[in-house]
Amino acid sequence: MDRLGTVPPADTAVLSDADALKQLQSLFESRVYNLNNRTLYFPIRHHSPACAHHLLRVIEDYKPEMILIEGPESGNSLITVLTDEATVPPVSLYYTYEDEHGREACYYPMLRYSPEYVALKEAKRRDIRASFMDLDYRHVSRRTDSPANPAQTEQQDVSFQDETLLASSDFINRLCEKTNCRSFDELWEKVFEIGGLEKSTRAFVQDVFTYCTLSRMCYTPERLIASGDLLREAHMRKRIREAGEKHERVLVITGGFHTYGLIYENVYEKEQIEQEVHLQEHASEMQQHMYPMVYTFAEADRLNGYASGMPYVYFYDQIWGELLRTPGSAYRLTTLNMLSRLTRKLRDHQEHVSTSDAIEAYSMIQGLAQLRGKPEGGVYELMDAALSSFVKGELTLATDKPLQELQLLLTGDGIGSVAPNAFHIPIVEDFKTRCTEFKLQIRTTGQHKKVLDLYAKPEHRLLSQLFQCISYLVPEFAKRQAGPDWIAQRDMNLVRETWEYMYSSRIEARLIENSLYGGTLAAAATRKMEEQMQDIPNHHSGELAKLMLHALLMGLQETAMQLYAKVRAALRTDGHFLSLCSSLTILNRVHQHRRLLGLSDDPHLPELVSEAYNNAVDKLLQLSRTNADEHDGIIQGLKLLAMLAESSEEQFQDITFRNQLNELLRDPKLPAQLEGVCIAIASGLGDRSRDEIVERARGYIHGTPEQMRQTALFLQGVFTVARDAFLYEDQLLSELNGLIEQLSYDDFIAMIPELRLAFTYFTPMETGLIAERVAKLHQVEPDEMSTPALDEQLLMQFRTQDEALRKEFAAWKLI
Repeated sequence: MDRLGTVPPADTAVLSDADALKQLQSLFESRVYNLNNRTLYFPIRHHSPACAHHLLRVIEDYKPEMILIEGPESGNSLITVLTDEATVPPVSLYYTYEDEHGREACYYPMLRYSPEYVALKEAKRRDIRASFMDLDYRHVSRRTDSPANPAQTEQQDVSFQDETLLASSDFINRLCEKTNCRSFDELWEKVFEIGGLEKSTRAFVQDVFTYCTLSRMCYTPERLIASGDLLREAHMRKRIREAGEKHERVLVITGGFHTYGLIYENVYEKEQIEQEVHLQEHASEMQQHMYPMVYTFAEADRLNGYASGMPYVYFYDQIWGELLRTPGSAYRLTTLNMLSRLTRKLRDHQEHVSTSDAIEAYSMIQGLAQLRGKPEGGVYELMDAALSSFVKGELTLATDKPLQELQLLLTGDGIGSVAPNAFHIPIVEDFKTRCTEFKLQIRTTGQHKKVLDLYAKPEHRLLSQLFQCISYLVPEFAKRQAGPDWIAQRDMNLVRETWEYMYSSRIEARLIENSLYGGTLAAAATRKMEEQMQDIPNHHSGELAKLMLHALLMGLQETAMQLYAKVRAALRTDGHFLSLCSSLTILNRVHQHRRLLGLSDDPHLPELVSEAYNNAVDKLLQLSRTNADEHDGIIQGLKLLAMLAESSEEQFQDITFRNQLNELLRDPKLPAQLEGVCIAIASGLGDRSRDEIVERARGYIHGTPEQMRQTALFLQGVFTVARDAFLYEDQLLSELNGLIEQLSYDDFIAMIPELRLAFTYFTPMETGLIAERVAKLHQVEPDEMSTPALDEQLLMQFRTQDEALRKEFAAWKLI
């Protein structure tokens, strides 16, 4: 420790460690924790049961008239909701705003043992006025991209109780090394959560103040300015002064990192900060909102990315419960309970955990606590004991089940609830009502599964529509794991859908974000889709048809009808073959499943399918001038047109498709792969003979070097539609065999990738049949075709030896 960071002028000189600690002790007794002062400062670590435990004692001893809490001032109107008896933590204030730079948001979560929440509840019980006094997140969110306050981009939500500076200071790192603690969290539990319960409240508060201030001393004023801490502290000092003018006894509760900064104004940046505070407070209005919302244990766990408070949330929630009942043995009872639950859980999962293993683990918790100088064993002793007693042999992915289950147990799967209030968001209420209607589990975290029989059960179809609608607004809620994928056109033969879903506060936050579109899921999805519709050019019929299908899958019939009209108009202006084929694919699929999609009585749908078909056929002659990267999509479009042309439906019996296909085959610029598809389709329709496939292949094989290199692409096109042309036509097989025989080594190596791709269209059984015919062609047994090829190095060695023998024989005139 070299300095006292941002301190008054008299303290800017370099101090010794002893002088600094002496100064901090004097400061603590005179300015921080003096029950006779008009203002009492109580430094905390966010979500600390020990801090909450001692805070209740301070409120009893100090009897404040006003309690000021580090929290966003916009949340003051929500305090009555947070302290309502029907509100059950974990809950959170969700703050979001939008300006010319974009949208940002943050959470201000509270657990039932969070000192801030305990203070609010106790203030209500004692009829003490309580208020948040910190700046809103928007004032500091874009000041820096430092670890303590990362610059956020859209859709990145953070906690405003970030403790990165406190937990990662050089002082804390050195202290962890000296005390053999593996992390700041383990150090904190040892010194404060367990050790602090045996101390007097004064001694506990002094330790928190000293540790946090020494961490603060590791940072320069410039670093604290960049993180926004000095700006926030200047604002909180102003609120503290205002409260002191009105009340005789003011209790100030903030993160311990800020306590020192609240006592002294920063002499280096005072004018700048005061000016910035003034400008921020008088800034023009922007769109900003704050809502009370549920939160989860998993999201409040530091190990899951949350930047504040301690990990293992459920464990410390149980500690708090024991502190309220039997503070003298809270850790002993909690670790015993957790160990018992872990043992039962492992046995339920068929893990071999004996009673003696559990007894040994509990004994080890006590032994490790003594060895580490702790009055009781905590969560880290529990984890070490489970590792030693329950993991058999070496710790691997196959043996770490006990630690996985313990991690889940320590974190918990609870979700809070918020009391009914005027701040409830209609779309969130609609979401919860719909989930309750369909018996979806949103009271616990964790994955849940639903298997839906779409065709046999109408209620399952309605639930599928709900999943589709929610997923459109909030993709994180549910994922379709199996079943027909209407949008990507995969697995359409399946009749069941499997959905996995999981609820969390993030889902509620995303719903709040979508509330600007409407008050119900259907209304919000409709409005959002209408906006998306406006962004699609009028001539992009494929994208509009896909959007229409999406609307039908969500059960938004009226929106689908709007898109229906736009698709019809787009078909008449769309000049792109692929877009028209995409429209045709979707419209034909909708027509086939019209009863399931609620369109069984629509007489205009067949007309729309026919119009899409005819427009796509009219664009066939454009295919000669397409890019190679479009060919795969074009091939699928040609196959679709051919399938419809072969169907018995009257609207597809027009001969235009056949005429256009024949005209296309006369075009010398038609790419080889597309030529293969077209000749195979024409042959299948009876317009061209099978012999022409062989003749065109022969033209490539015996043509110019450039044409010869296109042979594999031509075959790919043929095999896409007509594999039997190669399976049963000896001429084509013979021609290809001749090509391979006459190729040079370099040309053969260059052609191999495309040839391999061409033969991937055949099944293993068909490949076996081809191999038998090739063996017969070369007059060898079929088994010889499966003999592994010789190693290339070995072949080169044989070739060298063969050449040496030839030279020797020639020298002796033997050949």
